[in-house]
Amino acid sequence: MNYPYENLENFTLNNLLNRSIELYNSQAVLSKLEEEPMTYKSLGENVSTMVALLQSHGITKGDKVALLSENSPNWAVAYFSVTYFGAVIVPILPDFHTSDVHHIIRHSEAKAIFVSQKHQATIEEFENSALCLAIKLDDLTIINELTNHSYLKKIKQKIHTKKEQTIPSEDDIAAILYTSGTTGNSKGVMLSHKNLVTNTLSTHSKIKILPSDVFLSILPLAHTLECTVGLLVPILHGSSVVYIDKVPTPSVLLKAFSIVKPTMMVSVPLIIEKIYKNKILPKFTGSFLMRNLYKIPFIRKQLNKIAGKQLIETFGGRLRFFGIGGAGVSPFVESFLKEANFPYIIGYGLTETAPLLAGSILGETIKLKSTGTAFPYVNMEIRDKNPETGEGEIVIQSPSLMLGYYKDEKQTAEVIKDGWFLTGDLGYIDEDGFLFISGRSKNVIIGKGGENIFPEQIEAIINQHEAILDSLVMMRDERLITKVHFDYALIDKMLDAHKHTDEAIKKEITQLLEEIRIDVNTKVASYSKMVKFIEQVEPFVKTPTKKIKRFLYVE
Repeated sequence: MNYPYENLENFTLNNLLNRSIELYNSQAVLSKLEEEPMTYKSLGENVSTMVALLQSHGITKGDKVALLSENSPNWAVAYFSVTYFGAVIVPILPDFHTSDVHHIIRHSEAKAIFVSQKHQATIEEFENSALCLAIKLDDLTIINELTNHSYLKKIKQKIHTKKEQTIPSEDDIAAILYTSGTTGNSKGVMLSHKNLVTNTLSTHSKIKILPSDVFLSILPLAHTLECTVGLLVPILHGSSVVYIDKVPTPSVLLKAFSIVKPTMMVSVPLIIEKIYKNKILPKFTGSFLMRNLYKIPFIRKQLNKIAGKQLIETFGGRLRFFGIGGAGVSPFVESFLKEANFPYIIGYGLTETAPLLAGSILGETIKLKSTGTAFPYVNMEIRDKNPETGEGEIVIQSPSLMLGYYKDEKQTAEVIKDGWFLTGDLGYIDEDGFLFISGRSKNVIIGKGGENIFPEQIEAIINQHEAILDSLVMMRDERLITKVHFDYALIDKMLDAHKHTDEAIKKEITQLLEEIRIDVNTKVASYSKMVKFIEQVEPFVKTPTKKIKRFLYVE
């Protein structure tokens, strides 16, 4: 395979790290907001220290080590330490429920865990003798009360004073990532060193990344998108990464933008959609005159260009790459980003592919509603095509395709057939090789006339309304209905809630729902028209990438 960086002889994480430490030794690499950064040299020293600690406590090649923490420089230290000598890292999303965390530790048979103080109570509730070593991620020290010292004493008697260093091969498992998808089944995705490193290397085909680039990390590192694009990619290129140790609310982000002035970011659509709906759109719809001017294409484009420059300034003034993945972007938001000349790229991938499969090339042609073209060495086909639309299931071959699901040969065999991965996503590829995603095959609703109805496409139209945060289209009694979750702070303002009784507000909301339903029905095909909108008072339960867990709501 002719990837760049030919001096990286084997596609392993330890080789990737060693190369960067040698090239960028004294440069900053990882830091928390407003804290002294860790250099590449100190990252290497910290990793060496942790490798020695893990091995001296009986962790050997192939052993599983869990990692439960919010983002921090030491998260990366733990990740590289475990994988450096062939052990297997098991990152756990910090917002998983306690029972899910315990299940993952138990199912993965983790022998050790790195855990931040914030999440230590979750581990204290866990009773499992297999977990013999606990390390506090905050300061990389052993947590005595959570460590099985009698077991370690026996292990240490068998360990030589000078332990021979083990080296992973590129086909060894590097990480097991447990998904919490919209279907409800959490599976342990086994990713090899080669899966992760080749995926990291392939980003050169879409964007040029420099040692001077600064990444602002806002997504959880335990998610494969952030881990690959927000950690491995910058380290490969000698860039630096800054972490926020708070929930990325608008006020927290605005402060971070002004301090960090990032050049690069990775995000899920929800963040940029919120910024557009809350900060930009109101300026164009706040008055009768502006609303009507904004409807004129030429004027709209000029206004969007001005807004785009202001948006770049909001991000600190230096942003040159904003990667969007994890879920589909609302078409109306993407139209704004394109007309605003905002430096965005929409990508497509899955946890099972480490994750990148397709993406636009920064600075080149971007087609609206497309996730771009395939990454290097990714073969992509559309199978079982609809003869009228050309849509079918997206299947792929890639060097980043997982080894399989941990302890689940049956499910692995169901999705990997003859070397091809069945993604479960539906879409089509145009004559220029651009991929367009229609939706998940499991989410498709079959209309009365046999039509394929993609709920995600209808929801994108519904969510254009300024007062709607989320919507969920479903079939009930052979009729299409939609559950809607409002932005209640905005609703209170729109309806002057403080001046009316609860009963009067309920009537107003019912009327608003009907008005939105009638309007949306004018924008969809006849077989996609909805008969009823229902208010969803509580927020929808979502996956870590902010997709609604449909199985909880759809009968």
